[in-house]
Amino acid sequence: MRKKDATILIVDDDDDILFSARISLKKYFSEIIKENNPKKISNHLTTSTVDVVLLDMNYRIGFEDGKEGLYWLQHIKELSPETTVILMTAFGSVNLAVDAIKKGATDFILKPWNTEKLYGVVNAGVELARSKRKTTQLQTVQKQNDKDFHKQTEHIIGNSPAMQSAIKLVQKVAPTDANILILGENGTGKYVFAKEIHLQSTRKNHPFIHVDLGSLNENLFESELFGYVKGAFTDANKDSIGRFELAKGGTIFLDEIGNLPMHLQSKLLTVVQNRKITRLGEGKERAIDVRIICATNAPVHEMVDEQTFRQDLLFRINTIELNLPPLRDRKEDVELLTTHFLQKLNQKYRKKIQGFSKEALNALNQYHWPGNIREIEHIIERAIIITDNTKIQLEDLHFSTKKATNSLTDNLNLEETEKLLIQQALQKHQGNISRAAKELGLTRAALYRRLEKHQL
Repeated sequence: MRKKDATILIVDDDDDILFSARISLKKYFSEIIKENNPKKISNHLTTSTVDVVLLDMNYRIGFEDGKEGLYWLQHIKELSPETTVILMTAFGSVNLAVDAIKKGATDFILKPWNTEKLYGVVNAGVELARSKRKTTQLQTVQKQNDKDFHKQTEHIIGNSPAMQSAIKLVQKVAPTDANILILGENGTGKYVFAKEIHLQSTRKNHPFIHVDLGSLNENLFESELFGYVKGAFTDANKDSIGRFELAKGGTIFLDEIGNLPMHLQSKLLTVVQNRKITRLGEGKERAIDVRIICATNAPVHEMVDEQTFRQDLLFRINTIELNLPPLRDRKEDVELLTTHFLQKLNQKYRKKIQGFSKEALNALNQYHWPGNIREIEHIIERAIIITDNTKIQLEDLHFSTKKATNSLTDNLNLEETEKLLIQQALQKHQGNISRAAKELGLTRAALYRRLEKHQL
């Protein structure tokens, strides 16, 4: 018989019982842990994923009321709710068994036991633990999906040669498990493409987990992505799985990877390379089964030359590189997109706007779209809300006309111009380095160097 991949912890102060139980179970289960000191139960539960605990009821000489067993039962259920606890004692009583089951024990076995009976009880306990873990994980994934999938799936829209080329590449790579790096300006649809790749893959029935690395606090990087165990830090009141484990069997989308500092890039590289994660506060490695898609608007190839992005990480994440064109380079798609958003937003606002006037359509086609697709949606949404006409008119459209507050043509000195742009970006984003760097097309590290250079 092939051993079942499961961890069984046997806790008893009698070494003969520990030996006997291990001999009885080791041919059925992959890992059997013996422990004669119940005070060490916590160590085992935090360093291993224990499926079943076989727990003795009495430890102190002369005490046979089972109170110690009930105490440790409660401790285990608080520390690892999914773990199945089976109590064992040589002094069985119906009342004690009922009390134990009320407090969370799954079953009760008397010593000495029948080996087949012991196996049956423990095997049922393993299946119960797995079922509980799966339920917990699905509930957690569902909560995450409720956040990540709060918007209806968008369609990829575009007949331009650049978009058709991108769509064909998606169709080729989606069924594979290749790591994909999506490059493109803000608003070009990187999230939509990542989602479409997942939906066209063999993993489509499993989670799609989106992680915005640009907004993720550096101090939370490991706990958010890799998870943590109870006690790993001050507020760690219980074990928590990270985003990589949440994405089990599915896809994890690491957005804005260009914003990741160098010291965190090395941690991510290890995970991408080895396909294993280690929860914060735990020494045990856990294998992950996920498809990795990354995206950024940063010039990562230039960042490699500047030594602000690891070349080995870039090699790992861009087995396939998908470059999304800005909207100004595919103007033939503007009318398709405006029509799509008109239909979508008509539904949202319960309106029946029939289209665009000739003047409005010409203006939409001639505009340079610095905000790309996201800007189209914003402009159409605003027009639908404010218009009183059956068609959107030119005066309903509000295009961005924002200019720099200082004229750069008055000062052609490169150093002074760079300093002025950095000051404007910092002022606009109220000192937020990440957002200012993104606005300037720089990494945070590159912006910090320029701040030092200009003594800002």
